[in-house]
Formats: sequence, C-alpha cells, structure tokens
Amino acid sequence: MVSDVSLLELSDTNSKLLKELSNKAPGTFHHSLQVANLAEASANEIGANAMLVRVGALYHDIGKMNNPTYFTENQVTSINPHDDLDPKESARIIINHVIEGIELARKYNLPDRVIDFIRTHHGTSFVYYFYKKQEELDQPFKESDFRYPGPIPFSKETAILMMADSVEAASKSLNNPTYQIIDQFVEKIITGQMNGNQFLNANITFKEIQMIKKVLKQKLTNIYHLRVEYPE
Repeated sequence: MVSDVSLLELSDTNSKLLKELSNKAPGTFHHSLQVANLAEASANEIGANAMLVRVGALYHDIGKMNNPTYFTENQVTSINPHDDLDPKESARIIINHVIEGIELARKYNLPDRVIDFIRTHHGTSFVYYFYKKQEELDQPFKESDFRYPGPIPFSKETAILMMADSVEAASKSLNNPTYQIIDQFVEKIITGQMNGNQFLNANITFKEIQMIKKVLKQKLTNIYHLRVEYPE
C-alpha cells in the first residue's frame, strides 16, 4: 500500500521528476495536469481512490521525456520527425514511451502502485494512426508491431486513467466543439475501449463507466467554456 502522505509528496509538481518532465516535454506535462484533473474528478464521482489516480496521471507519460518531439503535444513547429520514418518505426517509438516510463519510474523509486498506471494506461490498444498508414503501404506486416504490450487496466483507478487520458489527448483535435460533439466524442472513445475489452479485469461496472463519461463530458464543456444552451 502507498500511504496518503507519500502520495501527497508525489503529487507535488515541484518534485524532481515532474520538474524534469516540465522542462524536457512541457506539452506532455500540461497534458498530464489536465488528465490528472479529469481523472481525479471521475474517481471522486464513483468513490475510487482520487489521490492515487491523480498521482498516477501525473506520472503516466514520463517516458515521453526521452523523445519529446515525437509526440504531437510537444511539437511547437510544423516539423514532424515522423515524416521521415516508416510507420513501423514511428509506432515503435510511440509504444516505447510506456517501457521507458517504467524504467524511469524504477530509477526514481516510484512505488509499484504508481508504476501500474504507466504500464496499463494504453492497455493492449492500437497505435491506430500509424497502423492505418502501414496498411496503405500494401506491404506485409505484423499487427503486433502496432499494439501496446499491456497489461490492460486491473483496477477502477487504472481504468479511469485510461479513459481520461484518451479523452483529453483526442479532445485537442476538436474544432469548434458543441455539447453534442463532446457528447458523441466521449461516447465513441470509451465505447471503443469497452469493445476492445480493455476494462475486463478492472472491477468496474457499467453504471460507474456511465458516471465517469458524464464527468468527462462536463469537464470538457468547462474547458471549452461552452455556455448552457437554453431551449428557445
């Protein structure tokens, strides 16, 4: 078990590791803060361990520090290093942020319960964008080269992080969002994860997933400063 005191210390964004993340990969650091807020609110809604999921969210992407410019949130110019790579190599770099995150976390002596969030936040999902690019090349390839190694989430808290992380990252691509767009967008992402059997081991109910979706929709609505649409 991790004590509340040690979780409180780990949640300090001035800690050495989080400072390093904010210096080397500021976009990832900002994303992690947003995910932490979404995940904490979701955990509070269903009575899960909100402090644990907040800390897990802050550290889940530390592996991106090693190659920050290969992740869109850190690209400040129009230059994308993936343009010079084949899709298989791009997918390998993306997938590796999980393995490298685990190694960094062990180096900095993060507790195993926090490392669990790094291991599971993509479960066994696809690096879909580069998988599709590879398909277009019409060359033989292994599907496993485009899939995260897992494991899938095995607690309510790790399942919450997976949902909050995917929703926050993908929300960056929303243009002129409305209530309806946000509603459909959250539904699509989480339904995709459920259809991909990512929550089978997570001890989470349909009702709890519905509650989490509602929180994520509300939070995104606030982030985009949407006004309440009153009936005519």
